[in-house]
Amino acid sequence: MTALASAAMASPAVAADAPVVVPLQGLEPVIPMDAPTVASGVPLPVPGGPTGFQQGQAGLLPDVDLPQVPFTSTLPETVLAAPLPEVIEGSEPGKALFTTPRSEMAAATPGATVGNPVVAPRGDRLGLPDLAVPEVGVVAPMLRGALDSQLGLAQPTA
Repeated sequence: MTALASAAMASPAVAADAPVVVPLQGLEPVIPMDAPTVASGVPLPVPGGPTGFQQGQAGLLPDVDLPQVPFTSTLPETVLAAPLPEVIEGSEPGKALFTTPRSEMAAATPGATVGNPVVAPRGDRLGLPDLAVPEVGVVAPMLRGALDSQLGLAQPTA
């Protein structure tokens, strides 16, 4: 069990991604221009150690938690290039480009908490703890990162 916990908490030095190139050459007979190209990747998330475990206070039982599990990843660079149609005969207008550079992302799974059903003893119960209705809560998931997308034109290459 300890080995599994330490393996889950260890993070690799570099987050990898799996490259993806979408084959759109089959569209060329249908559309009156060259097919666009789409190149990106699938990020491979790296899990971190669970968070949210709590200690009991004053000898009481701790709250029961379903901890959040953090994930980090790098979104790969994405390039979408589509050739522009020839408007003026003999001209080469270039390509429309949409790009997003590599960017770091962090996320966390949802979590839950159930309040302690045992409360501190009162004086009229001979020092025995009282029972209470547990309080249930949900910890919202989290996603943090920034994308810097760019849209522009590229001149034709000779």
